[in-house]
Amino acid sequence: MAKVAAESSVQIEDDRVIVTEWRFPPGAETTWHTHKYDYIVVPQTTGSLRIVANGGETISQLVAGQSYSRLKGVEHNVINHNEYEFVFIEIELK
Repeated sequence: MAKVAAESSVQIEDDRVIVTEWRFPPGAETTWHTHKYDYIVVPQTTGSLRIVANGGETISQLVAGQSYSRLKGVEHNVINHNEYEFVFIEIELK
């Protein structure tokens, strides 16, 4: 079965930040990636995402408008664990 890719749309990219909107249909994923910059995620949807990293998996419960931050350098894959579209804004700090 083919993987469904999450859709990304860069809203702003300048010398300080990259702001990207991510849209995940049900079951969609980012595929494996590593961030070059520290980043902030601002969920636009309440729900759960499955995060696969470091040989393990976690289910992250997110609430619309409740941001979190992560450091660069961790290889991971993000998968929509809901039966509906999940959306978040990602702000990478250069």
